[in-house]
Amino acid sequence: MESTNLSTIVVEYRDDIAFVILNRPDKKNAMSFLMMRELIQTAKQIKKDKNIRAVILTGNGNCFCSGIDLEDLNSGNNKLKMIWEFIKPGKSIFQKVALVWQEVPVPVISVIEGHCLGAGMQLALASDFRIAYSKTTFSILEGRWGIVPDMGISRTAHNLISQDTLRKYTYTADFFDSNEALENGFVNQVSERALEDAIEFIFKLKTRSPDMLAGAKDILNTMLRNAKKSLRKEKIWQLKLLAGKNQKIAVRKNSDDTQQFSPRQYK
Repeated sequence: MESTNLSTIVVEYRDDIAFVILNRPDKKNAMSFLMMRELIQTAKQIKKDKNIRAVILTGNGNCFCSGIDLEDLNSGNNKLKMIWEFIKPGKSIFQKVALVWQEVPVPVISVIEGHCLGAGMQLALASDFRIAYSKTTFSILEGRWGIVPDMGISRTAHNLISQDTLRKYTYTADFFDSNEALENGFVNQVSERALEDAIEFIFKLKTRSPDMLAGAKDILNTMLRNAKKSLRKEKIWQLKLLAGKNQKIAVRKNSDDTQQFSPRQYK
């Protein structure tokens, strides 16, 4: 196992799975400016590594993420940095830290425990799958501080959670448990062995071509933003996949399970 210790996160590479662990347990993994920068940097590094097959996002100290660290955002020059993020062109750092995981061309699974509040909720919604332990507390917490969720939720929750449900939890900022999260689409699964289930699911995904998974993720994410563009991407990806080596391996693998995929060819 290879690991990288940054100031606010730990990245562990177990074979071809990257474990990205929020590591501010004394703050219940509240998200600071530094954590956001380190998460974005890590996602970009993983994106370049064509040997990585999946990512697990989780938190240290039996907690996923308790939200934005308001004390950090209001300290020193950070308040000016925050204002600049809102007025500059393009995505803010708050949006990037969530949406960057949609740009990583492998499945990203959030394993959620303890608290998943505010920024933690929006980070989780940007992943492909969310598996929660049963005793987890959720909230779109921003409304309690008189602000709106602004970390890409208008994209990540679109067609994932019904408008009525999303309005209810955004307007009220109520807390809710794992069962309610599952019932309303915030998570895919509730389990007492969430991490183990995530790893088992990844092993199932690894029986499929890494290039197919990259293409499918790109197409499905585009579908949520621009359906017309997604139709064009279907054709482009199919041509690329048919010309690639992993598609031929996938065909052989159906009758010979010992066949091994090559590293991801595209993206």
